[in-house]
Amino acid sequence: MGSPSTLFLYSPPNISLEARVHRGETFRCSRSFRVLPGLFPAKALFVNRGRLKRLLLLRAASSSKGDVGPGRRVYTESQGQDPLPLGRVKEFAAYAVPAGAFLAITLVLWKLLEKVLPKTSTYSSVASKPSMQGIKWSPGTSVLQGFGAKAGGEPRKMLNHFAKELRSSSRVDISGCNFGDDGLFFLAESLAYNQVAEEVNFAANGITATGLKAFDAVLQSNMFLKTLDLSVNPIGDEGAKCLCDILLGNAGIQKLQLNSADLGDEGAKAIAEMLKKNSSLHVLELNNNMIDYSGFTSLAGALLENDSIQSLYLSGNYCGALGAAALAKGLEGNKSLREISLQGNSIGDEGVRALTSSLSLREGRLQHLDIGNNAITSKGAFHVAEYVRESKSLVFLNLSMNDIGDEGAEKIAEALKQNQSLANLDLGGNNIHAKGASAIAQVLKENSTITKASLEISYNPIGPHGAKALFEVLKSHGNIKTLSLGWCQIGAMGVEFIADALKYNSTISTLDLRANGLGDEGAICLAQSLKVVNGALTSLDLGFNEIRDDGAFAIARALKANEDVSITKLNLASNSISKLGQGVLTDAIDHVYEMTEKEVNIFF
Repeated sequence: MGSPSTLFLYSPPNISLEARVHRGETFRCSRSFRVLPGLFPAKALFVNRGRLKRLLLLRAASSSKGDVGPGRRVYTESQGQDPLPLGRVKEFAAYAVPAGAFLAITLVLWKLLEKVLPKTSTYSSVASKPSMQGIKWSPGTSVLQGFGAKAGGEPRKMLNHFAKELRSSSRVDISGCNFGDDGLFFLAESLAYNQVAEEVNFAANGITATGLKAFDAVLQSNMFLKTLDLSVNPIGDEGAKCLCDILLGNAGIQKLQLNSADLGDEGAKAIAEMLKKNSSLHVLELNNNMIDYSGFTSLAGALLENDSIQSLYLSGNYCGALGAAALAKGLEGNKSLREISLQGNSIGDEGVRALTSSLSLREGRLQHLDIGNNAITSKGAFHVAEYVRESKSLVFLNLSMNDIGDEGAEKIAEALKQNQSLANLDLGGNNIHAKGASAIAQVLKENSTITKASLEISYNPIGPHGAKALFEVLKSHGNIKTLSLGWCQIGAMGVEFIADALKYNSTISTLDLRANGLGDEGAICLAQSLKVVNGALTSLDLGFNEIRDDGAFAIARALKANEDVSITKLNLASNSISKLGQGVLTDAIDHVYEMTEKEVNIFF
């Protein structure tokens, strides 16, 4: 009985023992133990200091007159209490020995059970789950058994909601939820059995190459899915290989989006091999990856064999002049491609020369060419102009954010005189001045096809003289519907020509004049034209123009004065209009609605 874990209870004569267990309390007796009720018999006086961690609190009651006296507090020898008399120790020994034997047997049994029983663990969120690489799904097997049991609370509710959407909706957007590979396995069953889903967006969800294995079973069962967006997921080259193996035998997917997916040359090679055999894919987006010369060469080889791809987006990669030359050879022998985007690939003048030369020779009819932000100068603009002059199919041309200058603008303008197909032209950010703007303006007199949709000249310092040259023509010529002239240094002087032309122009419906330093003077000038009946202009953007209350008051008066005003959208954000000016404009909106029941949306 020398064990420090033995408890002694001292009580007056005629002791009656009563075992009371206090649920949930923690007591300190050399060590702390948690009480578990109903485990020991009432006579037990020992506390095991090992794994069981239980304590029995005994209260002693004595009564010479029938009253229950207060019990003495329990102490251990380690607390320094005087040892009990030997007689009383013997008196309690009869109780202690059987209890000690019982606890020893219990401890042995507990250790045996611990080895036999399996260990379990739970997870409370999707983010803390272990990898599910071992889970395989096939039609008829519930993925919930593998993943659903681990996810609890809000993550599980969210995934269940997604699963429900995937089972019944034709277009599902679950982008930016970061549900990871495990979440994709969880959702795979619902997508596989959906017989109406045509578009699914899984962008930005932390899906890796492991998660893409789920699509093997999905695409075997789902024959209706046509658009799959896996952009902004770190699938890498391994993921591309896995997905391409699945798509080799798939005849449903027509549009595949893998933008910003960490793809390199090996991934591009895998995609190229898939394209050689796949005949259903029409649109492929590989923007903002790390595809270099080798990857472009592989894709060029695929274009020679593929006759179904119609749109290829490769912006924001590492093509360079050599990659452009390699791709050009593939384009030359391909007849199906209608759109190609190579923005931000540093192809330069040599790359654009090789590209446009091959495009001029191909039999296929290219409609969309995007070569913006590629360090193209006036020399490269010459090659572009030659292609534009000969093309009979090109509808959209983007040359923005290059450096063709006035000389390049003049070459493009001259080519447009003979082109009858181009409807959308973007020359923004090309260091074009008034001279280049004047050359473009002259084309508008002769070419009625160009700018049937839009003309973009923003971020060019054309100044007031460039604005004058353009709007003197647009006053009575041209078919422009959308005209963008933001950041063009037009000023209050230049806006006078714009305001005058708007009184007569019947085609411009959207006009962007942001950040041109118009001030109140320019706003007042434009307000005069808004008083005149103009059935075309519906959207006017005057943001970032240093307009104050005087300009706001003038615009408000113009809106009230013109009962036939066609403006439905007016942007005045990022100016210096006070609450008073905003209130006046709000009153004008109410007035227009009361008089005409037309709604004008003004943004401050």
